[in-house]
Amino acid sequence: MTASRLSSGGSAIDRSRPISFSFDGRTVQGFEGDTIASALLAADVAVVGRSFKYHRPRGIWGAGVEEPNALVDVAGSVRATPNTRATTEPALAGLVAKSVNATPNAAADRNAFIDRFSRFIPAAFYYKTFMWPDWHLFEPRIRAVAGLGKVDPDWKSPGPADQINRHCDVLVVGAGPAGLAAAKLAAGAGKSVILVDDQPLLGGSLLHRDAEIDGKPAAAWVDGTVAEIEGAGHLVLSSTTAFGIYDHNLIALNQRHHDGRPDTLWRVRPRQIVLATGAIERPLPFANNDLPRIMSADAALAYLRRYAVLIGRRIVVATNNDSAYEVAGALATAGADVTLVEMRKNALPAAPSGVKLLAGRALVSARGGMRVEGVTLDDGTSLAADSVVVSGGWTPTVHLFCQARGKLAWDETRAAFLPGDPVEGISVAGALNGAVALSDVFSSAAKATSAIGETKAVAPRSTGAEAIGGVLAAWPIPSAKGRVWIDYQNDVTAKDVELAARENFVSVEHLKRYTTLGMATDQGKTSNLAGLALMANITGRTVPEVGTTTYRPPFTPVPLASFAGALGGELMSPVRRLPLENVHRANGAVFQEYGGWLRPAHYGGAGADADRTIQDEARRARQSVALFDGSTLGKIEVMGPKAAEFVDFIYYNTMSTLKPGRCRYGFMLSENGVVFDDGILVRLDENRFVVSCSTSHVASVHARLEEWRQDRFGRGAVYIHNATSEMATLTVSGPNSKKLLEALDLGLSLDDAELPHMAIGEGRFGEDAVRIARVSFTGDRSYEVSIRADRAEPLWARMQETGKALDAVTIGLEALMILRAEKGYIVIGKDTDGTTLPHDLGVDGPRTKRKNEYVGRRSLFTDVAMQESRLQFVGLSVAEGEPPLATGTHAIAKGGGKLRSQGFVTSSYHSPTLGRPIALALIERGASRHGETIDLQHLGMLRHATITGPCAFDPSGERLNA
Repeated sequence: MTASRLSSGGSAIDRSRPISFSFDGRTVQGFEGDTIASALLAADVAVVGRSFKYHRPRGIWGAGVEEPNALVDVAGSVRATPNTRATTEPALAGLVAKSVNATPNAAADRNAFIDRFSRFIPAAFYYKTFMWPDWHLFEPRIRAVAGLGKVDPDWKSPGPADQINRHCDVLVVGAGPAGLAAAKLAAGAGKSVILVDDQPLLGGSLLHRDAEIDGKPAAAWVDGTVAEIEGAGHLVLSSTTAFGIYDHNLIALNQRHHDGRPDTLWRVRPRQIVLATGAIERPLPFANNDLPRIMSADAALAYLRRYAVLIGRRIVVATNNDSAYEVAGALATAGADVTLVEMRKNALPAAPSGVKLLAGRALVSARGGMRVEGVTLDDGTSLAADSVVVSGGWTPTVHLFCQARGKLAWDETRAAFLPGDPVEGISVAGALNGAVALSDVFSSAAKATSAIGETKAVAPRSTGAEAIGGVLAAWPIPSAKGRVWIDYQNDVTAKDVELAARENFVSVEHLKRYTTLGMATDQGKTSNLAGLALMANITGRTVPEVGTTTYRPPFTPVPLASFAGALGGELMSPVRRLPLENVHRANGAVFQEYGGWLRPAHYGGAGADADRTIQDEARRARQSVALFDGSTLGKIEVMGPKAAEFVDFIYYNTMSTLKPGRCRYGFMLSENGVVFDDGILVRLDENRFVVSCSTSHVASVHARLEEWRQDRFGRGAVYIHNATSEMATLTVSGPNSKKLLEALDLGLSLDDAELPHMAIGEGRFGEDAVRIARVSFTGDRSYEVSIRADRAEPLWARMQETGKALDAVTIGLEALMILRAEKGYIVIGKDTDGTTLPHDLGVDGPRTKRKNEYVGRRSLFTDVAMQESRLQFVGLSVAEGEPPLATGTHAIAKGGGKLRSQGFVTSSYHSPTLGRPIALALIERGASRHGETIDLQHLGMLRHATITGPCAFDPSGERLNA
């Protein structure tokens, strides 16, 4: 046994509270405060996972979010999470952890043989190998072996995750020495502060590095500073990762809970962000540098001092900078035989007591199988070792800065990218800004907060000894012997980067995708810079000339439940309800969801024959009078001195010529010219309109109106008010609709001369004002009566009572769909698709006549918009006695020896009025092909239909005034 738990020490663990859990079926002992990784190391478990492509054995590399190897699937009574880092997941009693990408486990993976064939499966081999004869032959098997962890389908979610919105003056990301100092100074300036850190214990490197601050040990200074910040009423969040910065300084935080609760998503908008995110230690390049028990030097020190775990007895420490000297000394003090291999020759710190120093040397290879057994130096020296810890320098964690559109500057002395020109609202401090000595860290924190305001707090001072030495860049070199691993998680070697360069994938973004360097959950935290430096060497460029890939959120994986929050079921998509829902239910309505609204599909009760009931409702509606609840139609008011100009810009049709008291049908287009919505626009007076839009588009039309109002019109010119939920709209349609409405005595004349089709009038029902619009979606004489939603029930009851003498029928939406299809009236999104332009629907006048600007105008004159082969709106009829066509049926034509689609059926019904099937469709050049018989195919069945005009019933429109 090499790694072991020391009998004393360990600031993060509570030895009085032992716990046990299982890993790959083995029971592992630990203490409260352990992570899975620290407990596995204490138990001398070397192999904790298998690499993604070659299934090589991999051990623990780091101690935090930078860990690329130790991914585990976690299950148990508290939580079930796939692909979680063992270095950040606490070891809880009863927890069940399983290594990923290994069968049956990491120690005995049956797929380990794949590594023997690695020479035949280099980077991008799948792009070249599986193209012939057909990718789809290989796809199922490749997808079956892809991925790492597995989701437990039986896990029951503990419930919705919390989402919290917060504002503050200053948000400090990182609670290491720089972040704590910045938060203290900002709080002292009287600002509200939020301090976040991804570790459960605050302090960052001060938790395991020797330091003295203001004459106190580092731990005491950390505790006192945190207590001071919290005591002043500021918010401190541990176990919380700032994973993304978005527009307007919105910063997203994911707070982890380990007590069974789901994570919490915080959306914070601070006035100022201070990034003190620190730096990540880099590996060193040498052959077989991925063997288990080769790990980060800083991580080895963290495990020693935080968890009292000594990772080995014979340890080689390899470095190119000063930071590893403290590690070597601490390991030696703990009882290990330590050899320090130093790449630099001059200006070196003194060798720690008990440590053998080999200066001017470098590792060229490691040997071993399931764990490292020794190393070879560049002078041929062979050293036996059960553990190797390496420090190849430090890479500042610039992810968040770059997400905020910050640009980086290359620092040759530190061999790293640092934040460049300042970004408004964001300042940087600490190791992120290149500070090495603790005194420099505190100075950078003071500078980062200097613009926030004068502070009463005193900046902390480092009062202990400091190591300030430089770094000797250690990058992979081309044509090195053996396999030098650059990206542990994605199995990318130096030879893969060389291959990418030979095949001209020299762009940094192409390199990433060709080799998968820096992808997956690791996001290149330990690998990107080495890969960039190697490509620079190969291509004769500098590292900054190669550049970096785009940093995208999230910085670390965030559970989907956090993004979803409480947005599930009706909280995700709230079902909107009619004011008269209970009345309709009492009348036997069968409800379905349409466009987010719960609406009557038909009446007659749940036990009725739905098809027969719907046909009967549609037939009776044509014969006498139908009542329909149309309250879901949009009623968005547009008001202001420029309201007429605004609606002209929004609509495809010219609307400013509409007279008060009149209505006009029109289209709204998207910027690409596609029909976005249709409906009636009502002009109430000179500066007031009502947009009556489709039920399912109310929210999107409202948002669209607000967007264009803000873009082109000021608040003093146009106001938008969505009154949809305020008013109920009750529709009366059919030959006897005028008789029914006259019997209600609404206080206005219904004569055609005074209230013609497409006009509105004002009346009263009792004490309540009503608005009556003479518009029709059935082709029959129709009236839409709008009244306050809370006063609709008496009016509806009166309509039904009065309608009894006229054989009135209450219809649901399904019958209405038949009635409108008989007339060839469209439903946007059903009879149109994402390419339908207004002239495809036969409405070409505004396109050819309007000269002023409107949304989508330019797109109507593109080459695609002018194509003669566009799908156009038509009707279809089938031979007598044939059943209706299936919606979605494709019209087919032969071309080049193969069948191709030339359009499809959008709506299809049996018309009880006509006694035959009707259908609407989008067909290539359909407007010029009326009378032509075409072939249609659906589920292998061939049919025939004749192209007709869309209107199958009352094409002359006489019934509008019948």
